[in-house]
Amino acid sequence: MYKKAVVKMKKEILITDFTEGNVTRQLLKFAAPLFLSSMLQIVYNMVDMVIVGQKLGAVGLSAVSVGGDVSNFLTFLAMGFSNAGQVIISQYIGAGKRKQISRFIGTMFSFLTVCAACITVACVALRAPILRLMNTPEEAFSEALAYATVCIIGLVFIYGYNIVSAVLRGMGDSTRPFIFISIAAVVNLVLDILFVLVFNFGSMGAALATVISQGLSFVLCASYIFKNRERYELKWSVSDFLRWDKRMLSRLIKLGLPMAIKNASIQFSKLFVNSWINSYGVAVSAFAGIANKINSTTNLISNAFNTAGSSMVGQNVGARKYDRVKRVILEVFKITTLIAILLSVLIIAFPRQIYGCFTSDTSVLEIGMKYIPIAVLIFFGSAARSGMNALINGSGNYIVNFATAICDGIILRIGLALLFGLGFKMQHYGFWLGDALAGFTPLWIGLIFYFSGKWKSDAYAG
Repeated sequence: MYKKAVVKMKKEILITDFTEGNVTRQLLKFAAPLFLSSMLQIVYNMVDMVIVGQKLGAVGLSAVSVGGDVSNFLTFLAMGFSNAGQVIISQYIGAGKRKQISRFIGTMFSFLTVCAACITVACVALRAPILRLMNTPEEAFSEALAYATVCIIGLVFIYGYNIVSAVLRGMGDSTRPFIFISIAAVVNLVLDILFVLVFNFGSMGAALATVISQGLSFVLCASYIFKNRERYELKWSVSDFLRWDKRMLSRLIKLGLPMAIKNASIQFSKLFVNSWINSYGVAVSAFAGIANKINSTTNLISNAFNTAGSSMVGQNVGARKYDRVKRVILEVFKITTLIAILLSVLIIAFPRQIYGCFTSDTSVLEIGMKYIPIAVLIFFGSAARSGMNALINGSGNYIVNFATAICDGIILRIGLALLFGLGFKMQHYGFWLGDALAGFTPLWIGLIFYFSGKWKSDAYAG
């Protein structure tokens, strides 16, 4: 009896099937750890701002803001291809093609590791010119350079964690990434205090804390997958990582490249907008860092439900259960809209308390008071696009992803920012407004895509 129980335990499968059962319950259960993971990511990103801001003032805030913008931009390939990998794994599961997943993971992991190495080498050499292009305030340049350099060197850990967490999400497992992020958040907080406040490493210390905690997340997550590979029905060989499957790599690139372009174009447009914002002085640049952290709250929450929705959509598109796809999208809309309402109430009712967590500089706080309507607009823009992004990403439609990337990231985000900022002479507030309005772009494109029915095409069904 004991031996039989052991055998049964070893064969227990951890893959979650989203093609059956209550849609709302599954979405909440899958999204809740992603939601908490996102909140923890916000926390340990904000810790950098809070500790550096209190230690170095507006100069430190500006340095972390600009350096963080550069670091976030460089993750565009990791985000795009890992999201594509998650969708493809979900579609393999929905279509009953689980034996192909091991080969696909090996190909994806090796390909993105090479990409990370190439980007790191190039950006270490070009980091100073990049910061110059960002119009980094001169008094914050050395701190921003130190912060960006450490983050660039640690880029491989960011890529690695995105890959392994995408594998778990594609399998329908969002709990373990939350556990690993929780550990990283605690480590980041301790190291921030140690490096910045005790050792006086400045913004470089905050970057070191972030990179080390991200590296720990990657190692823990990768170790867990390898240890439980049988329970995820993974059977790897060395050749899966050394000999890339050309067909799978082609599919990954076909879907991942538009997603990467979308992430890159949005990040590029934000860098463009922020470079103009930085030119209005150190106080505006300092508040831009605060605004980015606050806005990331709603973006990461929206992305959590978008990510959960994408996995659920991917499985059901692969299984051709289209009615369940519609229910998933509707539930994503409901939840993210409620969150947008809550965040709007908080920013309207307690703006000085929220901004005061980062700085006591009155000039920075006054800029923040005029930013409140823009923050509310950003909150609802994130909610509006979440359901449509779940459909676009989960269906695996690379054409619509590419169209969204160009319209959202380049044409509208930069165009509207220039229109309001320079054309209407609204200065930095105009750039922020244009950026906020561009966030609604996936909603309009997604609605057209939804009613066209093209998301049901077998070409994207795994």
